[in-house]
Amino acid sequence: MKTNSFYPVIMTEKLVESAAFYQIHFGFVTVFESDWYISLKLVQGDMTYELALLDPSHETIPAGYGEPTRGLLFNFEIDNVDDAYEKMIVKGKLPLLREIRDEDFGQRHFITCDPNGILIDIITIIPPSEEQSELYSEKVW
Repeated sequence: MKTNSFYPVIMTEKLVESAAFYQIHFGFVTVFESDWYISLKLVQGDMTYELALLDPSHETIPAGYGEPTRGLLFNFEIDNVDDAYEKMIVKGKLPLLREIRDEDFGQRHFITCDPNGILIDIITIIPPSEEQSELYSEKVW
């Protein structure tokens, strides 16, 4: 099977609020918008990222599955987590669910959430501890 695209779709009753969150904090733009579905795109250089928002009551959702998205964590790897912390937490007043910190496994990060309670982990890759570096199959730092 050849995959032409792959992107998450958040089932939410907060379509407009969620779209605004990803536009304001991450630079996504709307490429399609209806009263039940919003498609967002982020283009950075030669990289394109997509995210969609879907009303869980829409008829395309199979019976018994129309629940808002829960238990999801989005990782955003960026160049400067400290700048993002200042913009999003200190100035932007987003909820802080995990204080900014360095991890032995090779991340400096903090965790906030979107309007749906989906966890957003903002990460800058840092060198892991010597012990943790042995667990990687390739260097990413």
